[in-house]
Order: sequence, then C-alpha cells, then structure tokens
Amino acid sequence: MEKINQYQKWKDDYERVRGVSSEEDLKYNLSGIPVKPLYTAQDFQKQSLSSPGLYPYTRGIYPTMYRGRGWSRRQLIGLDTPERFNERQREMIKAGSNAVSLIFCNSFYRGYDADMVDPLLVGTCGTPINTIEDMEIAFDQIPIDQISIGLNDPIGFTGLAMLLVIAKRRGIPFSKITGTSNQSDFISHYVANHMFYRLSLDGSLKVLLDHIEYTNKHLPNWNPVSIVGQHMQQAGATPVQALAFTISSGITYIEETLKRGLPIDSFAPRFTFFYDISISLFEEIAKFRAGRRIWAKLLKERFGAVDQRSMRFKFHGQTSGAELTRQQPLNNIVRITVQAMAGILGGAQSLHTDSYDEALGTPIEEAARIAINTQNILAEESGIADVIDPLGGSYYVEKLTDDMEEKAWEYINKIDKMGGMMEAVRNGFVQKEIGESADRYQRAVDRKEKIIVGVNKYQIDESHDKRPPVTRVAPELVDNHLRRLEKYKKNRDQHRVEQALARLGEATKDNSLNIFEETISAIEAGCTHGEVIKELREQLGFGYPNIV
Repeated sequence: MEKINQYQKWKDDYERVRGVSSEEDLKYNLSGIPVKPLYTAQDFQKQSLSSPGLYPYTRGIYPTMYRGRGWSRRQLIGLDTPERFNERQREMIKAGSNAVSLIFCNSFYRGYDADMVDPLLVGTCGTPINTIEDMEIAFDQIPIDQISIGLNDPIGFTGLAMLLVIAKRRGIPFSKITGTSNQSDFISHYVANHMFYRLSLDGSLKVLLDHIEYTNKHLPNWNPVSIVGQHMQQAGATPVQALAFTISSGITYIEETLKRGLPIDSFAPRFTFFYDISISLFEEIAKFRAGRRIWAKLLKERFGAVDQRSMRFKFHGQTSGAELTRQQPLNNIVRITVQAMAGILGGAQSLHTDSYDEALGTPIEEAARIAINTQNILAEESGIADVIDPLGGSYYVEKLTDDMEEKAWEYINKIDKMGGMMEAVRNGFVQKEIGESADRYQRAVDRKEKIIVGVNKYQIDESHDKRPPVTRVAPELVDNHLRRLEKYKKNRDQHRVEQALARLGEATKDNSLNIFEETISAIEAGCTHGEVIKELREQLGFGYPNIV
C-alpha cells in the first residue's frame, strides 16, 4: 500500500510540474515504440528472464559472457593497396585488435578487376585485391591460422578462395582457418547495398548454398553465413525493422539449406548476424536482447534444433557510420563511444568502432588508433564487461525488450505470409518500409524534432582548415598496382586459366559439382577475381536490384 501511495504521489507531482499526465507524456524511439517517463515492476514479463547461457538466451548466449571471453575487437581496414592494408593491419594488431576484417576496393565489390574500371576509383574506399598475389601481400606475416578473419566478401567468395589457397601454400589445414564470410547475405545487398549485389537472386542463392555445403564439410570453424542488418539500418530501417528483416532472411537461408538435405544442427551453429548500432542506447540493447530470444524460439520450435549452439544468436556489431557528421567531426568520438557501449551491453560477440573522420573519407592513422582505443578503454578501464547483462532486470530495458520482440514478430509473421523474404524483396515490401522510415527520420531532422549536434543545433562557424585532411590514393600506387596485375595476367598459364573457368561455368549447371570448390580451383589456376565473377554472371545472370 505504501508503494502504491508513493507511485500515485509521483504521478500527481509529475502532472503538476509537466502539465500533462505521465501516461500521456510519451516520447517515441527510432522504432516508433512509445517511451514513458518511468517504468515499474508492472511493465515487463518476469518469466521471460533466464540466466545467461540458457534458453531463450535473453541475457546472453554464454554462461560466462565477457568474463569467459571478451568480444573480438575487429576493426574494418581497407586502404589504397595490399601493401598499405598489410602495414595498417599489423599496426592495429599491435594496438590491441585481435581479429582481422578486410574491406575490399569498390571495384572488387562491383565484381571487377582494377584494370576493368577507371583508375581514379581504384583503392578509394578499400583495398584492391585482384589476384592470389595481392592477397598474399595483404596477409604477409599475419598468422591466418591463429587469428579470426572477417572477409567482407560478397557472393562468389573469391576472397575466401584466395585465403584458402594461401593456407594450402603455407601448409595450414583448412580446419585451422576461423572467421566469417561477412557479406554472404545477398538479400541485404539486393535491398540496401547495391554495389555488392553481383548476381541474380536465384543465382546468388545457388552460389550461397554451395558455399554453405563446402564450408560445412571442409571448414568446421568458418561461419559461411552472416545475415546483415547493417545495410538496411544504414539505409534508413529502424532498429526493429533491421532486426525483423534479418531474421526473416535467416529463415529463408535455413529453409533453403534444409532442402539440400543438411540436418539443422549440422549448419545452424555457423549462422551469424551483423548489425548496425545506432546511438539510441537502450533501444539497441533491447534489439539485441529481443533478437536472441526470437532466434532461439525459431530454431527450437519451428526448425526442431536440439543443439544449443544452433539456437545462439551470435552477432557482430558496427557503430553506425550514418550517424557520423562532417560538422565538428571530433564529436563523433562521443557518438561512437555510446554506440559501442550499446553493442557491449547488448552482448556482442565482436565489434568494430568507426573512426571519427569516416564522414570525410578513409580514416587517417590517428583516427583509426582512437577507434580501437575506444574499445580498449571500454574493455580495460570502464568495468563495462565485469557484469553479465548489467541492465537485466531494469524495468525499462525489460519492457523495451518485450516491445521490440513483439514488433519484430509482427514483421516476421507478415513476411511469412508473403511467402518469405525472397518474395518480400521481389515485390518491394521491404524496400518500401525502409524508404518510408528514412523519409520520416529525415523530416524529423529537418523540423528539428530530431537533434543532431553540430548539424541542426549547436552549430559553429567551421573553417575547412580545422578538419582532418581528406586523403587520396597516390597515383603512383595505383600505377604500380595496375602494372603488377598486367604482369600477373601475362605470365600465368592461359590454358589452365581457360580450363578452370570452363569448369566453374559447368559447376553452375551440374549439381554434382560445387561452385565454391571450383572457385578455389580457379584461383589456384591463376584466375583473377574479376574473371571468376564474370563467368558466374554469364552463367547465372547479372544482379539488378529492385529499386522501389
């Protein structure tokens, strides 16, 4: 009775000061969920909470979480040339990074070699890798059997094929190679990252399924599927939309893999997720907690998984580059820190923190060092990782987790009724939802209902000379890279290259052959990245996204 009286007194006091009742004085988060000024024990379902490491994993997928193993500090790096990537990557490892994540050049993502595009584009936003020779330079002195490697390597997976050829040459068994095909989710590319979208939808699916089958058999420590919410959220999806759409994509990939005859528990433990982390701190934490619960329920109740590893919602998080501003760029360090905290408090297995100057161009060395040290400070100084799910039991966070789960299920069920994620993106439903969310967000910024410090409030008169310098690739570096590629193509065994490409083409039609296995053979025979993708495009169709 005392507590009820206290609560009523608070409500009365609140209304007297604000002029409106607490039930009516709502704010709305990015996902459109109403946020009250105060939450109590009556607001959430206590039965949803379980201990960490136990179904449905709301509080974390492992019993020890960061007490047992910290998150991987996996910084994306992509610079000018393979030599420069190698130099920066080894510096980052010395600075505390304990995993590798390679960003390729835009020409690579479009499926071309550097000599197929305008030289001005080469190396502008990532590392140009065309041949096994380039890849060997990029990974020189990096122990690929001792460090987890994330390859941002879309359909075709030439990057992983090159890495495996290097492993063969170094005498390293494939079982020692650990990491993730970070950009295997072609549906996310079809929807929101068109530069990465190379083949037709059906052709992409066939290549992915062969990739899953091959890695399942030969690379037991490799994650062949990373379902990406990052592209969609960067394109304007709300956190709950990004969560729901990725889980719907995951359902599609599971259903299609099951059609190949693989038992659910033989491949599901190697499915992972990749999410954008916005500055909406509690909303992002709730997103990840709800995601763990939804994925566990789906795997157990819908797909009949019995292996707990299949039910674990493992995810990599990347702080949101879309929220970084060109204005007063040092403010971005604060934004990145809050975003990183959301990922850690949400239970991320690995994390990339952006550099503060990424709204201006490729990060300078100092900015890249601050980015990794942001993670180092959080991990080593803040105590943020000392307690598992420290916000568990918070009335607000638990209610928000319930709300996020409920809204995500609404989308998932709707997409199920459409026939699944492939149909939902073919008919433009997902793209339309994202477009409308992006429009709502921008209108809120324009009306100053959504404040962006330095952009629509707290502006200062900024002179360009105070901003970090915008770096450009030195023309001589591009010339050297192109000359090396020319020499490589000239000196290889052309007959062997032609035979390998013919065999790859055959694999797209003959189900007894595996496309990824033939891709590895093609790279070994001297084929370039661009030649492999060209052959796949000719056989499986060019990728044209559905733009709504």
